[in-house]
Amino acid sequence: MTAVRSEPNGLERAWWLRSLLVLQAPRSVFGALRDDSDPAAAARQEPVTALVFLAGIGAILASGVGGGLLDEPGFDRVAVPFWILFAGAAQALGGYWIGGGLLHFALKGLGAAGTYRRARHLLAFAAAPLALSLVLLWPLRLAVFGSDLFRGGGDDAGAGAAAFELGDAVFAAWALVLLALGVRVVHGWSWGRAIAACALAGLALVAVAAAFAVLG
Repeated sequence: MTAVRSEPNGLERAWWLRSLLVLQAPRSVFGALRDDSDPAAAARQEPVTALVFLAGIGAILASGVGGGLLDEPGFDRVAVPFWILFAGAAQALGGYWIGGGLLHFALKGLGAAGTYRRARHLLAFAAAPLALSLVLLWPLRLAVFGSDLFRGGGDDAGAGAAAFELGDAVFAAWALVLLALGVRVVHGWSWGRAIAACALAGLALVAVAAAFAVLG
């Protein structure tokens, strides 16, 4: 009985460690994703959820859509964290379920075998740099600019802001490289084929976003 209980716990610990290791040794982490058995997938579900949630918050903050929150009537500093959590969760869910689905169809279109679940998990681990950007960049950003980050105008402009935007771009590029690497490792593809799958999924995501914008 003890052995039965300890094995899942060991798998879960291994996947929590891999959620950090993917930033240093991504090939081994993506190689482990080839195991899409139910026990393996269940063991990595909590790390996947954490990565997706943190990456969603990092992405929504980096997008700048909340830059005028404190200019809105009735919106104060207390409400800002709640908005960030809600918007970040929505971004995370959309990216995980829709983005994962588009990646899955792109992979299938190029001849890959694999499940929708594994495509979602691959996307989640590739998003680890976005989660890291939230932890590294945003505390520093808040220390430098404070509430001006959520107001129109203010001090969050100029060379300092440009440096942080460059940082955002670096982390986003890192995530894209990890995604292509993950596709390459999991499916044993060439770089060209892996990049083509990611580009196809990206184009589909742009088309979906454009459709929502038109309908909205």
